[in-house]
Parts: sequence; C-alpha cells; structure tokens
Amino acid sequence: MSVKKDKHLFNNLKNIAAVMVETFGSFCEVAIHDFEFLPNSLIHLEGEVTKRVPGAPITDRVLRALRKEGNNVQDMCSYKTVTKEGRSLKSSTSFLWDKDGKVIGAFCINFDVTDYLNAASLINDFSKIDSPSDGNAGETFASSFNETIESMLDRTIKILKKQPATMNRKEKVMLVESLELQGAFLVKGSVDYVAKVLGVTKYTIY
Repeated sequence: MSVKKDKHLFNNLKNIAAVMVETFGSFCEVAIHDFEFLPNSLIHLEGEVTKRVPGAPITDRVLRALRKEGNNVQDMCSYKTVTKEGRSLKSSTSFLWDKDGKVIGAFCINFDVTDYLNAASLINDFSKIDSPSDGNAGETFASSFNETIESMLDRTIKILKKQPATMNRKEKVMLVESLELQGAFLVKGSVDYVAKVLGVTKYTIY
C-alpha cells in the first residue's frame, strides 16, 4: 500500500473516530495508531478519557501482541484497562493491514465504565433479596384464587422435581403436605382444585 493510500485510510478512520465519540459521548475515546512511528505511534485521539496527546506511545499490551504475533496479530475486544487516575475502561483494539498483509496501525476504542460499575454495584445491592429462612419463596400477588394455588403448586413441584402426573403415591402425599404447610387449604375450593391436578378425589386429599 502506498504512503498516499495509507494517509487516505488514516484520514477516513479519523472521521469514523469523531462520529463514534459524538455518538457515545464523553465516556468514549478513540485512538488511532500509525506503526510507522513506533513506539510513539498515536497520531490521532478523539475524546479525553486517557488524557493523552498525539505522539504518545502504544500501550504495552498492544506492543507485546505485536512482538509476539507480528503480522498475524489478532484483534483484541472488550478487555479491561485502567487509567493513571484508577478509572476502569473497557477497551478494544482492531489492527490495520496493508494489501501485502503487513500490519500498519491500530484503531483503539476506550470506554470509561467506572460510573457504570458503581451504578451496577448499587443496583445489585438494592435489588438483593434474601431467601426466606423457612425455605419457601416470597409472596405472590395474585389476581385470582387459581393464581394463588398455582403459585404454591409450582413452588412445590420445583422442589419435588416431578410433575404431578408422574408422581407416585408417596410424592403426591409430600406435595399435599407441603401445600398444607403453605396454607393452601385455608382457601375455599382449593381441595377440589388440587385433587383435579393430582388426578385423585377430594376425599383422598382429606
């Protein structure tokens, strides 16, 4: 690839970098490296996440990959990096080759995820729900009697790990006992409903 074509490629990438940062905002940074100037290969920086300037060196991670793999180097996606200020970044590096297969540069994306990680931690802490000490699931806000009983049945079936139609007598007794402990039979009509599900008479339930 000629020097002229190289320049055209890098100029196009600068435009793409500007569009990306404009789209994803101040947490996004795009760095363009021209390996003709290694190790100080940074020729263009869009965004201010790492606070570098053109002429800054390539990162040690990319340099190690280049030295190890040469022109066969593979793109690196979504790896963690850290700024001098300790902010966490999600980074990706896409390498550039000329028509002869020689690696000539890299297009690097750095996205500051520090605030997102903090927010995720807060959300996880807020949404954490402790399991009830009695082993039962939480309450179900049903809109009908059937929903309440079905919820109790579903919880018990998950514990027994078998559908009612394939349960033996002992397992059906265990299911009924569990429903009794949950208070299912305090509701009028529940005996008939459970009997139907189990394929037995209501007198069997009693």
